[in-house]
Amino acid sequence: MDHAADIASSPELESAAAALKAGGLIILPTETVYGLAADASDARAVAKVYEAKGRPAFNPLIAHVADVAMARRVARFDDRAERLAARFWPGPLTLVLPVADEGAVCDLARAGLDTVAVRAPAHPLAHALLAAFGGPLVAPSANRSGRPSPTTLADAVEETGAAAALALDGGPCRIGLESTVVALLDEARLLRPGSVTRAEIEAEIGPLSEAEADARRSPGRLARHYAPNLPLRLEVTEPRAGEAWLGFGRDGAEPFNLSREGDLAEAAANLFAYLRAADRSGASGIAVAPIPKTGLGEAINDRLRRAAGFVG
Repeated sequence: MDHAADIASSPELESAAAALKAGGLIILPTETVYGLAADASDARAVAKVYEAKGRPAFNPLIAHVADVAMARRVARFDDRAERLAARFWPGPLTLVLPVADEGAVCDLARAGLDTVAVRAPAHPLAHALLAAFGGPLVAPSANRSGRPSPTTLADAVEETGAAAALALDGGPCRIGLESTVVALLDEARLLRPGSVTRAEIEAEIGPLSEAEADARRSPGRLARHYAPNLPLRLEVTEPRAGEAWLGFGRDGAEPFNLSREGDLAEAAANLFAYLRAADRSGASGIAVAPIPKTGLGEAINDRLRRAAGFVG
């Protein structure tokens, strides 16, 4: 399939939906990263995802839905959830909410929790598959657990393609950074920063509390996550001999300058692909230039700290 053209009636889409209903796995593009998708209600299929990724079972998975109506069957929405979904869906925002139907997203996918993480992706191919399938899909990033997330089909197939019945090509991911995760249980908490920023969320529902109380309810909260094989140094203004340098703006040169213009959105889109490329470059390590910590930079720095093993 060529970048989701004629997806609604595609035989490949029908084959993908059939494979999911039979308990198989699919490599699926979203606007954030490529995912390894399975029927969220099928514990055996979800177990295959954990096995393919080497992912700890205590790390919950996001249930991807076609629209808000499907989300309401999965999770209990309050006024805050309704406002955020109306403003940011479809898009890169995941809401952690009380579970409404424990069968729709199985216990294994929820890591035994009484909450569920849910989002409606903004990629047309993901939306078409969710509509054709008719229910929620788990679709964690299609990488081995702890590795940089794939933002191209080739990287996804390299990581977990052997476990997938079919891989759908949606082109390079537009955002290239996993979704923002917000828990709406008692207080609203930012569990994982992403391209929907703290300021944008707070403009809709008011201040966000710190994440610690609900951190276990979010994907991507392990201390060493998104990690390349090479050692990673952060906030570097001068790389050591033999290091690959991920630059930003005027700090850094080709081939791994995340954004020569200092554009945080461009840096986010390039982050995982450049980490992968640097990891394969034959360098002795990877050095990363300072990245601003405001706006989208908060999410980029979060991923980099986890890649370096600095946070839990």
